[in-house]
Amino acid sequence: MIKIFRYGQVSNEEIFARENPTAKVEAIVSEIIEKVANEGDSALKAYAEKFDGVRLSALEVTKEEIENAYAKAEKAFVAVLEEAAENIRAFHEQQKREGFRLEKKNGVIVGQKYTPIEKVGLYVPGGTAAYPSTVLMDAIPAKIAGCEEIVMVTPTKTGEVNPDILAAAKVAGVDRIFKIGGAQAIAALAYGTESVPKVDKIVGPGNAFVAEAKKQVFGKVSIDMIAGPSEILVVADNTNDPAHIAADLLSQAEHDKMASAVLVTDDYAFATAVQAELEKQIPTLLRAEIARVSIDQNGKIIVAEDLLTAIEIANEIAPEHLELCVDDPFDYLDKIKHAGSIFMGKYCPEALGDYFAGPNHTLPTSGTARFSSALSVDDFVKKSQYIYYTKDALEEVAEKVAFFAEKEGLQAHAKSAVIRVEKEYE
Repeated sequence: MIKIFRYGQVSNEEIFARENPTAKVEAIVSEIIEKVANEGDSALKAYAEKFDGVRLSALEVTKEEIENAYAKAEKAFVAVLEEAAENIRAFHEQQKREGFRLEKKNGVIVGQKYTPIEKVGLYVPGGTAAYPSTVLMDAIPAKIAGCEEIVMVTPTKTGEVNPDILAAAKVAGVDRIFKIGGAQAIAALAYGTESVPKVDKIVGPGNAFVAEAKKQVFGKVSIDMIAGPSEILVVADNTNDPAHIAADLLSQAEHDKMASAVLVTDDYAFATAVQAELEKQIPTLLRAEIARVSIDQNGKIIVAEDLLTAIEIANEIAPEHLELCVDDPFDYLDKIKHAGSIFMGKYCPEALGDYFAGPNHTLPTSGTARFSSALSVDDFVKKSQYIYYTKDALEEVAEKVAFFAEKEGLQAHAKSAVIRVEKEYE
């Protein structure tokens, strides 16, 4: 059963404690990465057989397989995919940036330009559940940014990729798809193999092994973030229906036994009502076993003095998903300092953000919303600065540049400035 805390009556350490996976995955992942880097496709096929129980004759999904999956997909679901994709595109189009150019005296020009990352790798989980929504959320911003090639990896236990994932990939415009998952897929994207192209950046969520692999290959390639288990924090007053709030908490608890579901309210009676409602709803879920462990081990209800204190608690936790289930949520929006995505009002369940509304669902977890952001078009571009000086402009500042360089003991720097304008510098 979910625990109830009265804020201020127990230590913050107890309230804000987070359960973390205990598995020691670092050494295992390191070995996998090394093997894939050295042995390429043969290692990927061996790991597919070992971890997924499938013998793969070919790693890449063919164009025919993609077209067949799209044709066979449930038409109503394809229509929903298309509509969701349109919402995601509309939101992320607003994130596109333009460079700038500043022209100064003596013909000096400085500026900044944006360039799309050329090759991007998308990791799409396919273990305990398939996530076509992740395909849309990760691929569409990359397309908007102008990435030349989008390569997707996703595991399979049958030799065939889930058709809903393939349909989503077609809708989103993914270029190539491979039937590989886990740390070995991350290694393949980072180092390249005979079949899998090396990419410049890897994005997308995954289990502890995938997260550790992304951590280890960072520097060889860029990554979006190291995501932990899913989280939801709901700030709700007693005007809500307890059944609604319980359902929202379970929407994340069913993801993973390590997922965290937290309610912060200003009413103890409401807290107990939600607690009771959770006990009613958990047995009805298909993933009841997962939700049960998540709620019992990582769930909590915190009773605060008032809603402003509830907001302070939310900022302390810095959740991945934050629901403001109150009548006037915009009154509190400016008070939210740390959250991956904010869901406003009593009719905005977190599931809207997962699938349909448009903002991205790849979000910072484990308190990293204090300093990082949702996946966006920004993640798929890089910035380059540029500088142009005329001879007259350089003559005007060369001695100052050289003086600065000499202060740092860098004589060659100094000379490179003055030699061009034929000035002696001592």
